[in-house]
Amino acid sequence: MTPVFIGSEIYRGSSYGAAHPLHIPRVSTVMDLVRALGWLAPGQYRTSPRAKPAALTGFHTPDYIAALERAEAMQAVDDVAFTRHALGTTANPVFPEMFRRPATGAGGVMLAAELVADGGIVHVPGGGTHHAMADRANGFCYLNDPVLCLLALRRRGLTRIAYVDIDAHHADGVEAALGGEDDMLLISVHEENRWPYTGKLDDTGGGRSFNLPVARGFNDTEMSHVLHHLILPLLEQFDPQAVVLQCGSDAILEDPLSRLALSNSAHSDVALALRDMAPRLIVLGGGGYNPWSVARCWTRVWGALNGHDMPGVLPDAAQGILRKLTWNRRSPAWQVQPHWTTTLNDPPRPGAVRTDLSERVAYLRKRAGLGRAVHLAQSPARA
Repeated sequence: MTPVFIGSEIYRGSSYGAAHPLHIPRVSTVMDLVRALGWLAPGQYRTSPRAKPAALTGFHTPDYIAALERAEAMQAVDDVAFTRHALGTTANPVFPEMFRRPATGAGGVMLAAELVADGGIVHVPGGGTHHAMADRANGFCYLNDPVLCLLALRRRGLTRIAYVDIDAHHADGVEAALGGEDDMLLISVHEENRWPYTGKLDDTGGGRSFNLPVARGFNDTEMSHVLHHLILPLLEQFDPQAVVLQCGSDAILEDPLSRLALSNSAHSDVALALRDMAPRLIVLGGGGYNPWSVARCWTRVWGALNGHDMPGVLPDAAQGILRKLTWNRRSPAWQVQPHWTTTLNDPPRPGAVRTDLSERVAYLRKRAGLGRAVHLAQSPARA
């Protein structure tokens, strides 16, 4: 099956508010870039449906969904919505599309589960909101679309489903919902001592959850080490029928909400490696708060999944899209760099594999019963 891209015009101009990290355009820029590059063949683009409230209660409580709909309609929250459901907070403010936008992301991931029923690859950059809990908003996330995606795959009869999360922040909502399920393998690689301060090395989620907190400055070489020595061996051992990758771009060096140091090639390398581990792959978005980094990263991932060569210099139309972006960061550390507007390719960010990281990987391998030997051969796709 040719990879499918799921997007929506709801992301164009929709914002959490001028002071919020998610005031920036993200998915709409990816949509514009892939079109400018000619990377959407006929039939590859699908408009995301908006999930209906009844579908959302497959995970979220009916009271919470009703409160979220009511808050959007009224553009205000009452004491119950604020106190019980965490709506109208600084992290999860009231804004015009506060129900419709996350419901569109949820509809997109559930459509993706349908599209990969017989195998294939789907990219849903509007998905990846991995912090939301069943009864409350959390960490910029109103609905937990990764959980809804995993549950949709389960309803299709799959009994081995893997979730890999490389966002800079721990996938706390996913682990809280599904960490104890025997048919799910959850892997989260995230910055240590970073909000939400969960996902410790010893946390198992009550089941097949593997958490790898990494230190500041986590580099491309270290991500490759984690990929080949931990993620791929765990997947090979589990033999998943489907893999869901949360591909948050906030672990990239230029992101303001982490202190990790990846290039965007690390993200495309992970996506390509996971593509060969199961017959079904769904790639979600997630975090990402530098408008150039997030758009270039997810565009690069889509191109890699389709086998496109990465242009060294972008064509004028694509450069024009990137040059029109703005950002209200005033610090010199966040001023626009030349490569942000001229290429999809970040400079490589190699480095040493620090002892603490290799020891943590070895600890998790031992916990999984993988032993010392590292078997890098990838298993053929299996139904």
